[in-house]
Amino acid sequence: MAEILKLPQAEKTLAKYNLPCLGCPMAKFEMENLKIGEICQMYGIDIEKLLKELNTRASAKGEDERSSSTRVYKK
Repeated sequence: MAEILKLPQAEKTLAKYNLPCLGCPMAKFEMENLKIGEICQMYGIDIEKLLKELNTRASAKGEDERSSSTRVYKK
């Protein structure tokens, strides 16, 4: 999850899907220690939609940087 937060606009996307406050101490623990699938399950978030949007942003970032290797995030 910590790697996902490196994406531009990742916090905004996660907030859109109602992830709990990204600045609170428990959220910090979750972001550093849990996988995105675990967090989505805990909070009832539609992981398929969230991953699709995050991957779209990762792809756009890769294109912006003219990178040939764009990470695809999975559950």
